Amino acid sequence: MTAPSYVPQSAVRSTERAYLSPRRRLGSWHADRPGEVTEGQPRGEGLGSQGPDQGYALRLARGFTTQLRLGVNEHAADVIAGCVSVALKRAALFGRAPMVADLELAFRIFGFLDEIPTGNRLDERRHLFAEASHHHHYAEVRRIADRVPEGVLVLGVAAACDAFII
Repeated sequence: MTAPSYVPQSAVRSTERAYLSPRRRLGSWHADRPGEVTEGQPRGEGLGSQGPDQGYALRLARGFTTQLRLGVNEHAADVIAGCVSVALKRAALFGRAPMVADLELAFRIFGFLDEIPTGNRLDERRHLFAEASHHHHYAEVRRIADRVPEGVLVLGVAAACDAFII
């Protein structure tokens, strides 16, 4: 922006520049640093599935807290942490953000929206989800998500419940 005409100006103008860009580097840039990901997202055991807007699943899971059927010594926070990981895995398989159907499938296949199981099935479920909400228990949450095969996650809610039993 120029100065108004009534502002006095120096008779001798400075030849210094206010900004000088850095010298141009020759050649193209290469990902050669030790931590660079050069060939797409890594895949493998325990690395999870990347997908868009994964935090939205926690917001959607809050809507299920009043519907959860929990047994003795089962906690809603643990159940939500485990089932959100399953819902995120399903959403990432389809390449989209999580939605209510993903969470419903996750809660239903473990029986948290149905009648409370009894006997060994309840003990196994309780053991599987124990302390899953604690931030040091990421491996347990991954174990819950990895327990559900991808073939079950691509099915509808009713078909997935028939195909998967704890």
